[in-house]
Amino acid sequence: MYLEIENLHKFYGEGETKTEVLKGIGFGIEKGQICVLLGPSGSGKSTLLNIIGGIDNADEGCISINGEKTENMNEKKLSLYRRKHLGYVFQSYNLIPNLTVKENIEVGAYLSDNPLELEDLLKTIGLWEHKDKMPNQLSGGQQQRTAIGRAIIKNPDILLCDEPTGALDYQTSKDILQLIERVNKKFGNTIIIVTHNDAIKLMADKVIKLRDGAVRKEYTNDKKTAAADLEW
Repeated sequence: MYLEIENLHKFYGEGETKTEVLKGIGFGIEKGQICVLLGPSGSGKSTLLNIIGGIDNADEGCISINGEKTENMNEKKLSLYRRKHLGYVFQSYNLIPNLTVKENIEVGAYLSDNPLELEDLLKTIGLWEHKDKMPNQLSGGQQQRTAIGRAIIKNPDILLCDEPTGALDYQTSKDILQLIERVNKKFGNTIIIVTHNDAIKLMADKVIKLRDGAVRKEYTNDKKTAAADLEW
């Protein structure tokens, strides 16, 4: 198994207000799979994603990528782990306002020893004609494409997407999901998508359903639905 989550527990608060947010979560993802973490607000999916991404720490349990365990890493090693293995796409685009599309994406390339070729990537994500525009000249969908380009140019092993369509309308959401699908097929990255949108599970190789900080259901899709054919 390429990515292994083992018995993760996470607590917030102290004393009587102490709350267990993740309750012994464990599962595995094969290299190159699209995995959807599905659950309502408060189910623990974003907390789990942040722990996989090295942004937050678990109180118990561990994560290993290709046999490399995060619990054994100091802060410097964890920072290198994030640079080496991970790309992030959030609901908010977090673009640098005074840089062009091309320059925003290039920022990601500086974090990598083996970045993808910029011109090819701009064409793959459909932004070649917009490469010299500033973020305020772009639609929401184009800004999210730029954010995906910035994450993917560093050629990460794992792309983490936290509600990547949360701020977008229906058609633009489908466009972004098709882009994520295209990136997965072309570059072979393992992709984890956090969402509360039930329809998105149909495009995944693997689905993990979370509720109240625990895995309620885990299964593999034998027959995936193309992102273009999703409806909700």
